[in-house]
Amino acid sequence: MDYMAVIEKTGDNFSAYLPDVPGCVATGDTPEETLKLLSEALKLHFQGLTEDGSPLPEPSARSQYISIS
Repeated sequence: MDYMAVIEKTGDNFSAYLPDVPGCVATGDTPEETLKLLSEALKLHFQGLTEDGSPLPEPSARSQYISIS
């Protein structure tokens, strides 16, 4: 399953979250490091949900760039 990740510049580093997976976040020095850490966090998050017998969230978030004229 593919989940949309939102990456934001936050001062001296980057943070990222998954709109479809509340509470799953990561921070890092670069966007690439942040995504790697977010992927690891997602695996742990899903492991916890599975151990608790909770369903895994389905990916549904989408993104689109818009332009203003």
